[in-house]
Amino acid sequence: MEEKTYIFEGKTTNEAIEKGLRELKTTKNKVEIKVLEEEEKKTFFSILEPKVVKVEIKLKEGVKPKPKVTKEMGQVMQELEAFVHDFMAKLPIKDLAYTIKKEENLIKIDIHDERAAFLIGYRGETLNSLQNILSNVASNDKQEKVRVLLNISNYREKREKDLTNLSNRIAESVIKTRKSVTLEPMSAFDRKVVHSVLQNHEQVATHSIGKEPYRKVVVSLK
Repeated sequence: MEEKTYIFEGKTTNEAIEKGLRELKTTKNKVEIKVLEEEEKKTFFSILEPKVVKVEIKLKEGVKPKPKVTKEMGQVMQELEAFVHDFMAKLPIKDLAYTIKKEENLIKIDIHDERAAFLIGYRGETLNSLQNILSNVASNDKQEKVRVLLNISNYREKREKDLTNLSNRIAESVIKTRKSVTLEPMSAFDRKVVHSVLQNHEQVATHSIGKEPYRKVVVSLK
């Protein structure tokens, strides 16, 4: 009988293995495990742009995987709403207004209160970390990853506008001085905005360098 092989991913080797064993509903003594990609040492904020670890799990002869029952989106919404409700109840500032909306495979969470600014953090670091936690809650025990977009007091829109203006100014400077400019370390969200603003620029190009949490965008002449 041909052995069955499956690939699983995680932020660490152990997480990927545990995920595989859980989904296959089996134990280590019934499988063969091969690490395909080793994880690198990470800092806390590198979870914003994780390097995925992959492991290959092969069922030994005669072992069959048990069917996995995954959550429906309705259940995902219920669990996420409960998590957000409990989280908000533990905050020092009470009665913060928020909404949770579903758009296909995207769940948008908006906190509409200026008093929640302390949840944004420096350049959105706390906001992005919270978003990552919420994404993990939503995707737990679900085969397809559920995207969660967290916004607080329209921070995303304000930050995008500021970065758009910054990107255009930097582009003008690069063209004028004919020297590349390396921006300060940015989150994955911020870097994406800069790349998007300048991706179709006729005279400059962008690329990222370094590792999290010190990854930076470089703007240079084409």
